[in-house]
Amino acid sequence: MLFCLVVTSQAMVFGQNVALKNNLLYDLTLTPNLSLEVGVGRKFTLDLQTGLNPFNFSDNKKFKHYLIQPELRYWFCERFNGLFIGAHAHGGQFNVGGLKLPFNWVPSLEDHQYEGWFVGGGVSMGYQWILGNHWNLEASLGGGYARVNYDQYKCGTCGTRLKSGNLHYLGVTKAALSLVYIIK
Repeated sequence: MLFCLVVTSQAMVFGQNVALKNNLLYDLTLTPNLSLEVGVGRKFTLDLQTGLNPFNFSDNKKFKHYLIQPELRYWFCERFNGLFIGAHAHGGQFNVGGLKLPFNWVPSLEDHQYEGWFVGGGVSMGYQWILGNHWNLEASLGGGYARVNYDQYKCGTCGTRLKSGNLHYLGVTKAALSLVYIIK
């Protein structure tokens, strides 16, 4: 506890206010992404994660989407260092199809295309490690709810809409392993 008090008092004098982040897990899905995190109090930050995948793949495979996910975080020791908890909202749109997902998660995705939007929120927990003067590494995981509205098509470039529907998803809503650059 004394360590947190000493570190926190120094953070108030020399505290970090802004960080830019790249989610390496999003990079694995070929989704360009960027997060901006700003200090809004002694132990609070506001993180805004964005991701956009505008690409078409071969054989009419698609994983097009965009995501916006703001999150308010509480840091147990000091901002941009150690353990934090957060509450996030999220929203976006998607156009996906022709893909075989691991664990046969959405089996109809291989032969169908889905277009639609989603909105929801959740809670998360994470940890940030200091790597150097300007660099940190962050891991976080969150769960929550998403309402998903969609239209289903037989294939990506042909056919009429087969059905429309909505889905109430409860599960993982955030997963990040991010490289963090602290702006001093």
